[in-house]
Amino acid sequence: MSGRSTPTLTESFNADFRRRFYEGRRSLALLMILIVFLAPFAGLYVARLPGAVIGVLLSFAAYYLTPFLLGRIGG
Repeated sequence: MSGRSTPTLTESFNADFRRRFYEGRRSLALLMILIVFLAPFAGLYVARLPGAVIGVLLSFAAYYLTPFLLGRIGG
């Protein structure tokens, strides 16, 4: 057995787990940095202030939930 199990949702909110996840996937970490910083600006451009707020919320949700979702689909 590989000893690697699918992460739980609560693990994706654990800072140490996320750090290890993104350290092992440098290209994904760079993509997430771009998403976290650019999504609010994209929302601001599309829908002004409400879009910026939604962009911030979606970018942080993506950052926290990506380890969980990729673990579920086998990434």
